[in-house]
Amino acid sequence: MATVSNNKKSKQSATGTHKRTGSSPAKSLCSKPSLINAPVPDTRAQKRFAKNVLAWFEQHGRKNLPWQHNATPYRVWVSEIMLQQTQVATVIPYYAAFMKRFGSIQALAEAPQDDVLAHWSGLGYYARARNLHRCAIDVVQQHGGTMPSNLDELIALPGIGRSTAGAIASLSMGKPEPILDGNVKRVLARAYGVEGWPGQKKVLDALWQISEAVTPKTNTGQFNQAMMDLGATLCTRSKPDCTRCPLAKTCFALEHNSIADYPGKKPKKVTPVKQTVMLVIKDKQGRLLLHKRPATGIWGGLWSLPEIADAAEVQTWLSEQPLKAVSDPQQIDAFRHTFSHYHLDITVLEQMVASTAQRVADDAAAHWYDGGKLPGGVAKPVTQILALLKL
Repeated sequence: MATVSNNKKSKQSATGTHKRTGSSPAKSLCSKPSLINAPVPDTRAQKRFAKNVLAWFEQHGRKNLPWQHNATPYRVWVSEIMLQQTQVATVIPYYAAFMKRFGSIQALAEAPQDDVLAHWSGLGYYARARNLHRCAIDVVQQHGGTMPSNLDELIALPGIGRSTAGAIASLSMGKPEPILDGNVKRVLARAYGVEGWPGQKKVLDALWQISEAVTPKTNTGQFNQAMMDLGATLCTRSKPDCTRCPLAKTCFALEHNSIADYPGKKPKKVTPVKQTVMLVIKDKQGRLLLHKRPATGIWGGLWSLPEIADAAEVQTWLSEQPLKAVSDPQQIDAFRHTFSHYHLDITVLEQMVASTAQRVADDAAAHWYDGGKLPGGVAKPVTQILALLKL
């Protein structure tokens, strides 16, 4: 259940940060206070919160990120999708290359998916790239190539949730829409003592309630950027720099010496482990066989190596292609690749072959690769294997 902790009575009356419900004040900074369900700051506290955040941003906020220049809805949208689950420093070079190749929604919509995925290779979470491509097509077909300004219409597009829609609307259109990305969740959970894992609906609803309350109706874009910057640069997951934080004087977690408790962590589960065998199939010319994965699922639409469940299935797989082994398969590597929800143990077998028909060469989902430019995006483990093979 989402709960928000009461500050001490003396502090509440001074800051207006939390509404009281008549519960007893905490006896010490380390003791657990009573809990309430409605984390709504009063009007004075809302204004003070925004004022402090905006003042900090004016002095210390990031103002030279690539997507902040010529902040069109398209440019902001691409940056927001790339920044999901990915740090700014990693995103910047990808963003520059992506914008150079796909300078407009029309250019992105008209591009082959392979090209889009190739420019996403290495960023991970490839569903983001597929949704980005589908979204561009929808915007061109349904909205004449212009991102809609209505929040509900933005949310209806593939891959755009409420927070991303709010970021697009506020950062590029000047609309007074709140956001709640991972950084903002962390700042608000600590500032207002919101207990529980934000992945739970009740916790998420409580955080949205606060975000809506503290987000100002003017300078919303600056405020939202400031909140993201606070979470990324000061109110970090570990070792937050509270001494420089503009919210330190009213931060519930800091006052109660419980910063590590907020936001609540996801309940631990045993991470399952799966196994696969990736085949490095080479012909007499030293070319490597790549297979294009199905459009949906893990690494959807990316080029990868053929996979089998067990090394004993190599000959069966070859006969179905049809390909003929000219040597015994050799294990050349084994490693673990970790997804958000499971580990994948990969065994890599190298197999020299000769073709017994033209089927493999003619298959649109197969490609004999001999180095140089790849046919499209590739999965990260394949990139690792290609480096091992010096291709």
